[in-house]
Amino acid sequence: MASTAEDQAQQNCFYQEWMNLQEEDLQELLQAQNPNHPNNICHDSLSQLAKKNIQHFQDYVARRAQLARADVLAFFAPTWCTSLENSLLWIAGCRPSIFIRLIYALCGAEFESRLSEFLRGVKTGRLSELSAGQLRQVDELQGKTIMEEEKLTSRLASLQEEVADQPLAVMAKEASGIGESSQGSDQALDCHAQAMASVLEERLIS
Repeated sequence: MASTAEDQAQQNCFYQEWMNLQEEDLQELLQAQNPNHPNNICHDSLSQLAKKNIQHFQDYVARRAQLARADVLAFFAPTWCTSLENSLLWIAGCRPSIFIRLIYALCGAEFESRLSEFLRGVKTGRLSELSAGQLRQVDELQGKTIMEEEKLTSRLASLQEEVADQPLAVMAKEASGIGESSQGSDQALDCHAQAMASVLEERLIS
């Protein structure tokens, strides 16, 4: 699973396309949410817009998994991310539970900033107006998500520990020259990369 210039070019292009698509989707959502915008749309159209965004994420996950099979290690240290972004990565991406924590943070911030409207009973359709039932569903989702994260974290830790185990460590020790490789060590590294790809795919679909 050695990375090639073509692999890296595909990954960079894919990342840029995804970022551009996210920006387009965000602008559509913001426009649709604005009640004063002349192109404001009805509830059914909003549902269709949400489904379209979800489909974009599903397409992104499928394409990312496909590229990872060719060069998974590049996704664990992507060259297209900044140093800060790379420092925050968890299994080649953000922890899913972070997005749920973001919901709570935004709910609290919106509630404080719009307290007077809330007391007057003004409905704005924002996160701060989530019902108790909806918040309970978010809480349940957070619990399930954290459990899955812990399972994947444990699997990744085991894979990292295996790098120092037989036979890879012995092969590295027996290599006589710096940068020297062997068929055995290459095969072991390929097996490790395949296992990493499996963890990444599970992370993407979980």
